[in-house]
Amino acid sequence: MSKLNANSVELGSLTTTQRNALSSVATGTIIFNTTTNAVEAYDGTAWFTLQSSFQATGGTIDTSSRPGFKVHTFTGPGTFNVTVGSKNVEYLVIGGGGGGGYLHGGGGGAGGMRSGSGHPVSASPGSYPITVGSGGNGGPTNGSAGNSSIFDTITSQGGGYGAGRDGGGTGGPGGSGGGAKGTGGDGNYTGGTGNRQPGTSTPVPAQGNNGGNGTGSVGAEGAGGGGGAGSAGSNGSTSTGGPGGNGTASSISGSSVTYAGGGGGGATTTGGAYPAGSGGPGGGGNGGAGTTPAGSGTANRGSGGGGSGYHPGGVGSAGSGGSGIVIIAYPG
Repeated sequence: MSKLNANSVELGSLTTTQRNALSSVATGTIIFNTTTNAVEAYDGTAWFTLQSSFQATGGTIDTSSRPGFKVHTFTGPGTFNVTVGSKNVEYLVIGGGGGGGYLHGGGGGAGGMRSGSGHPVSASPGSYPITVGSGGNGGPTNGSAGNSSIFDTITSQGGGYGAGRDGGGTGGPGGSGGGAKGTGGDGNYTGGTGNRQPGTSTPVPAQGNNGGNGTGSVGAEGAGGGGGAGSAGSNGSTSTGGPGGNGTASSISGSSVTYAGGGGGGATTTGGAYPAGSGGPGGGGNGGAGTTPAGSGTANRGSGGGGSGYHPGGVGSAGSGGSGIVIIAYPG
């Protein structure tokens, strides 16, 4: 495998797949792995890296959950520092989820979700600041929008707010749009737009989906669910809150995790026990019904908070959006 030259030793070069296919390896064997761009040695039981042509720090680093890869996870602000070499990396960037609306409130939209591979990083400039967006607050009228997450040139918008009774009725725009408030016979309201809305001037590339519309009648208002990364929020129906949109799964960390589900829409209990919308898969908070508080989005999933319902005897609180996350992975 190796070759002795006049002034150097030329190591044998193998990919990780070729290395793993070797039927018999002597203890002390040294190769250059062209998949990881690293010099590796075999200690009799496993391969380990002697020297890598690429080195980076930042976030929580995991080298075991995804074999053959280093995974940097940022659940708060930090810096991805490249200290040696250059490489194309995989990334997952999710903005903070939007907060749910208060009183007949729409569900908050999920934070924008962007993922991909082949993104170049190098030791010059070396430092890549990371922003992890916080989730928006629920209520006290409209919820508040989530905050954006950023890695280098990649920005994922925060989720749109869920609309509340005294906030205008229309869900807020964002990575995914917030749900509209339920109506008391004063006309239907529309959910906020997400970045997969075709034929509009909303930003690209794709990040999420629209929030659901609100509808109903006096005493039977149903708010729309917040949009998710995988699908739009559902419309509210008479007296029933719309479920939040589905999130989307990613395996960048080594296991499949569903992120960015929309919050469920709230429902009234005036004149009957009407169900609220469930949070979308991917951590979306459930909507509230009557005095039952809405659920908040799951932290570091970028999920939307649930909208609160209504009851003459009191109103439950609206749910906050979940914070976002940034994950960077590469062979190593």
